[in-house]
Amino acid sequence: MARKYRLGVARKTVNAGVKALLARGIPAAGGTGFLLTTRGRKSGTDRTTPVNVVETGGERWLVSPYGQVGWVHNLRADPTARLWRGRRRETWEVEEAGAAAAGPVLRAYVRKIPVTAPFFDAKPGDPAEAFAAEADRHPVFRLARSRG
Repeated sequence: MARKYRLGVARKTVNAGVKALLARGIPAAGGTGFLLTTRGRKSGTDRTTPVNVVETGGERWLVSPYGQVGWVHNLRADPTARLWRGRRRETWEVEEAGAAAAGPVLRAYVRKIPVTAPFFDAKPGDPAEAFAAEADRHPVFRLARSRG
């Protein structure tokens, strides 16, 4: 059974450290780490969190290994993802992937960022179909169109 994500004191501390490194342009997680800024769906204020962008199938993807977290809800309300690390800034329109498209992306994500594996029932060596079965619990967004 997959572990359930809880944003406790330890995770908040790690996130703060990762955010500080990324803000200074120091890549985390093998260069896949970025800061994602979304517009709060209720407050309208900017919300920033560290994420990893995975490339597979010639496309770039945002994956929520921890489930239906705040940034997922925010992207569903306003599909504009502002990704940045140091001085590098990108703005993208995103499209949420269906289960069939999400399966191979989730498998690639777990293989690239193995620290997230305990949050999945599927194991890194499982076929993409096993990960597709979990797509409703781990939303995947394709970085669709650059907005400059």
